[in-house]
Amino acid sequence: MPTTQPITLFHSPRTRSSGALALLEELHAPYSIHALNMKAGEHREPPYLAVNPMGKVPAILHGDVLVTEQVAIGIYLGDVFPEAGLTPAIGDALRGPYLRWYVFYAACFEPALVDKAMKREQGMVAMMPYGTLDCTIKTVVDQLDNGPWMLGDKFSAVDVLWGTALTWMTGFGLVEAVPPIKSYVERWNARPSVQAVAEIDEKLAKAQES
Repeated sequence: MPTTQPITLFHSPRTRSSGALALLEELHAPYSIHALNMKAGEHREPPYLAVNPMGKVPAILHGDVLVTEQVAIGIYLGDVFPEAGLTPAIGDALRGPYLRWYVFYAACFEPALVDKAMKREQGMVAMMPYGTLDCTIKTVVDQLDNGPWMLGDKFSAVDVLWGTALTWMTGFGLVEAVPPIKSYVERWNARPSVQAVAEIDEKLAKAQES
């Protein structure tokens, strides 16, 4: 697949798909946005359900390759645009940790935080994909203590996922902004891609409101 072929991002402003948009900016990838008005329910209508039956954003279309799920999208895009230097290659010692932190987010961190947000009772540790909420949070904090990024000194595509998520979760009070997390969020939000996405989302949101 030629990397010069544009990516179509199915996106709704100020949602989790903003992270995929930030990654496209970080990769300097050619892309276009197919905007969905979620307040109007466009993500639940047949045209988009044909793209993602779950009715969620983000999704991307790259030629005839359709990818849903933000972790899969992050891994895919990083590998398609290796020249950006944001993805450890297969054989690189950082490739394993890179994949670990992508999967840890989807398999442990987000389920734990959703349970907390929904005020669900902690189940049996052996039955929970993340074990305990406290252990999950501590695992992330301990990793960020090795910072400045998830892979230490190297900024990578996985930081787009974690930076975006921790910005939202600390903002809503689901995660305590302890020093390692607070510093990480500040570093992430200082990146030009974050400002670019904020401006794009502002324009899209205003257009959808009018």
